[in-house]
Amino acid sequence: MNAEALDGRLLFAIPKKGRLYEKCIEILSGADIQFRRHNRLDVCLVMNHPIALVFLPASDIPSFVGNGNVDLGITGHDVILEANMQDKVTEIQRLGFGKCALQVQAPESGAIKTVQDLAGKRVVTSFEVLAGAYFDKIDNELQLTGDNRTKIQYVGGSVEAACALGLADGIVDLVESGDTMRAAGLHAIATLLDTEAVLIKSSVPKHAHHAPLIGLITSRIAGVVAASKYVVCTYNISRDQLPAAIQVTPGRRAPTISPLEGENWVAVNIMIEKKQAANTMDELVKIGATDIMIFNLDNCRV
Repeated sequence: MNAEALDGRLLFAIPKKGRLYEKCIEILSGADIQFRRHNRLDVCLVMNHPIALVFLPASDIPSFVGNGNVDLGITGHDVILEANMQDKVTEIQRLGFGKCALQVQAPESGAIKTVQDLAGKRVVTSFEVLAGAYFDKIDNELQLTGDNRTKIQYVGGSVEAACALGLADGIVDLVESGDTMRAAGLHAIATLLDTEAVLIKSSVPKHAHHAPLIGLITSRIAGVVAASKYVVCTYNISRDQLPAAIQVTPGRRAPTISPLEGENWVAVNIMIEKKQAANTMDELVKIGATDIMIFNLDNCRV
């Protein structure tokens, strides 16, 4: 696709593969961004908005947003820091998926139990910048100098195999469930940071005429994220028990309360966190609520 076809369109960068790709496609669908991506093409035009989707490696997206002409992007918080782009891009919203931790790991059966034990030895990672800064601080605290300082080596993949294959004494890598780490005989000895997928834009807007569309897309994505996080809870309760019920279900701002035909009773309609739904219903039953129902959200605006 040539530059002329993209002229005037908002450019939105999406990870082309990996752990974030499928969830990003769900986000776009929920935000009613309609497109058809042809095989082997990494750029496609959105049919119902003046937007072009650009599919890039997640690690490259912060640079394209911060230094290039791309207006919006979805990538990992960790990738922004690794690319040293935190001053050039703004994290609009964390998206609630792709959650994992960047951790220092060492062989579980070995003598290395702390990062101080690993300092001065060999560390393999795909996060050379973050790992280097972290171990520079540790080395300085331990007053290690010259060849005694920690050696950071970059590899692009299979980081978890580095210790078993004799390349490293420890590694710095992302951990999601921990299954891969344990299968490789490793255990975590420190956490550098927690990360997840984020929606980003350039800290210095490049195309002022795109501001309304950026606001629209940002609002829609916020609604999709909220719909995945919250459910609607409705219940009936006597006015005498209403203050206690509101303590259990305060809502995002305040509950919607409607009078019922029955004397001294009201209906309450509220958004609650999906992960707390079962506990919330149990607490409402104890207080005296009845007819408690939970409804999933397909979409919303918050």
